[in-house]
Amino acid sequence: MTTDQNSSEGASTPPIVGLAGGSNQVRVRAYNERLVLSLVRLHGSLSKAEITRLSGLSAQTVSVIMRSLEKDGLLLRGEPVRGKVGQPSVPMRLNPDAVYSFGVKIGRRSADVVLMDFVGTIRAQVRRTYAYPQPQQIIEIILSGIQALEAQMSEEQLARIAGVGIAAPFELWNWAEEVGAPPGAMDVWRNFDLQGEIVERVRHAVYLQNDATSACGAELVFGVGPSYPDFVYFFIGSFIGGGIVLNSSIFYGRTGTAGALAPLPVRGPNGENRQLLDIASIFVLERLLKERGIDPEPLWYSADEWIDFGDPLEVWIRDTADALAQAIVATVSVIDFGAAVIDGGFPPEIRKRIVAATIQSVAKLDLQGVIIPDIIEGAVGAQARAIGGASLPIFARYLTDQSVLFKELS
Repeated sequence: MTTDQNSSEGASTPPIVGLAGGSNQVRVRAYNERLVLSLVRLHGSLSKAEITRLSGLSAQTVSVIMRSLEKDGLLLRGEPVRGKVGQPSVPMRLNPDAVYSFGVKIGRRSADVVLMDFVGTIRAQVRRTYAYPQPQQIIEIILSGIQALEAQMSEEQLARIAGVGIAAPFELWNWAEEVGAPPGAMDVWRNFDLQGEIVERVRHAVYLQNDATSACGAELVFGVGPSYPDFVYFFIGSFIGGGIVLNSSIFYGRTGTAGALAPLPVRGPNGENRQLLDIASIFVLERLLKERGIDPEPLWYSADEWIDFGDPLEVWIRDTADALAQAIVATVSVIDFGAAVIDGGFPPEIRKRIVAATIQSVAKLDLQGVIIPDIIEGAVGAQARAIGGASLPIFARYLTDQSVLFKELS
């Protein structure tokens, strides 16, 4: 995973340094440490012999690095595994408590601030809802959220914070009408430097990335990435977004907007030409609920605890699946993806129903000359954007880029 920007440095000094600049012994050591940590993260646990085989490093080098990483508290020693001959192998795994980071998800209707550990588990979180996002309100949410989460941490844990990663939609001002904001209310975002404002107010390194790209990165690192080096990714939030993964790396494109799947043209329920976001977005379900006199607020309280919305939900799932089916066929007509991954800000049961309905919708289309990929559920879930954001400082300071890692394994 790569970051868009990095504007500050944290207070504590990490044992693994950055790799920019020329090559020398210190930088080579740092790279090798990152590689070892990344291999252990990918496989869950590895012995010294397995790391030696996978990395191509000498056994002596691996021994030195693993002793150093264990001393620094980044690796934990497992129970020895005894074989038929020779010394028992000792698997090593990442220490979940070695590093923490804050992930921030800025949505059109809600914001989350999460505390994530070294293995990608969310330890605690704070959520706030609003009618539409405003800069000063978002700053207050981020700062108060971090403060509330830090209050739950010990001094030792606070010293292990790698930074803050923000996953936010770009060009928020373009969606004022869809989120119901008053005319001109969102224009303040045009020249607002969210990352810079947060940098001035926290002691941690701050990173910023597009929200859908962050979700895609989380899926690549913590989800189906090891199984599918090439996939198209759809994340259904207030507005649908997505990403493209090629050769186990996020593809950004010439202007950084590759994988912005929302504008894809599709046919609507009545045969009219629409954009994907106008059908397969949660704000559409919100509108359906309002039209039927049903309170849509529960959509935003908790992504994992939707209530039974009845017929409007059924209609939305059907229309969303039909639109996704068209989008999948369009994308695989250009690139031979191994999988189309569907996730979103809703309960797993809703995701399962959307994927099943999409598979059925694809089967109804003209597929001559098209090789359909595996259409599967995302493995990360509703918090993918926040997890992707929280991953930014951890990868920047401790791990290798996913594409580099897979090149080492090839």
